[in-house]
Amino acid sequence: MRALGIDFGERRIGLAISDPDGRFALPLATLERGTDRRAAYAIADIARREGVAVLVLGEPLGDGGEAGAAALRVRRFGERLRRAARLPLVTVGEASTTCEAAARLAEAGLDEARYSPRRDARRDAVAAQVILQEALDRGMAAAPEDRGEPR
Repeated sequence: MRALGIDFGERRIGLAISDPDGRFALPLATLERGTDRRAAYAIADIARREGVAVLVLGEPLGDGGEAGAAALRVRRFGERLRRAARLPLVTVGEASTTCEAAARLAEAGLDEARYSPRRDARRDAVAAQVILQEALDRGMAAAPEDRGEPR
């Protein structure tokens, strides 16, 4: 069972995918976001091609866990994506995945010029990896039937 992690951004959307056993998250790609509709269908296409069973979307929450305007925006996109992909979608609270992704890239020696589009794209895919790995580690990325929930 594979899961697809999504780091939603207004300009780019980072994607990560799990291994077939659902244990490890790997950066996959970054999409330039035009409209929500196009982005949702592009992600749904990728999910079908990769044999994904569940979508994991990062939800930006405040320090106290409250949902602000950004979280509501992501939830609206998530609903559109869930319908387009016809797959279960779970959200994972995320606070500083972009910072963590940048630190991981720097640690790996992959820190490029300050405003490099390539660096930004790589960072967004790694942020999606962080989100997906969190869900995998917490058992949140299992298909609903594997969690004992109705589909």
